[in-house]
Amino acid sequence: MSAEGLTGELLRDGEARMQKSVEAAHRDLSTVRTGRANVAILDRVEVDYYGSKLPLSQVATISAPEARMIVIAPWDRNALAPIERGLMKSDVGLTPNNDGTVIRLIIPQLTEERRRDMTKLVHRKIEEGKVAVRNVRRDIIEDLRSLKKSGDVAEDEEKRTEEQVQKLTDKYILELDIARTAKDAELMEV
Repeated sequence: MSAEGLTGELLRDGEARMQKSVEAAHRDLSTVRTGRANVAILDRVEVDYYGSKLPLSQVATISAPEARMIVIAPWDRNALAPIERGLMKSDVGLTPNNDGTVIRLIIPQLTEERRRDMTKLVHRKIEEGKVAVRNVRRDIIEDLRSLKKSGDVAEDEEKRTEEQVQKLTDKYILELDIARTAKDAELMEV
């Protein structure tokens, strides 16, 4: 394989890995509870349903009919109690209200202190995403240096590829910063 083919393959692989790191950070951010109803906060809730651990979304319809309420309508009425237990065991921090047909989760207004805590959590999750992107950059540069050492890539090709890797890194770091800013604004919204 030519030097351009090797470096191109490294770049494509690196970009895909960086993209996955950013997507993972976005998924983590979607589970951070704000003062507004967001069904994504229930993505990690599991329900013990007839002996199987199932995601909540596989046993019920989840909707947010109001800004401060999530409604969970199970497909089988026998699933109400297991869903309620799953919600209580989860880290969602909301108390389910069961009326016999649906479960309602009321999202309380966030206090100023809780908003600051959530902002810190968001910043930590974004920083973890940035570290993952930088680790991909480090791996690519290490692979590039080993290719140069083995003689498969010339020095000018190595420098050019390093610059491209840095541009990719900057692009994904900026994307994470934009996501952090948007989530901060959502958290501070009263």
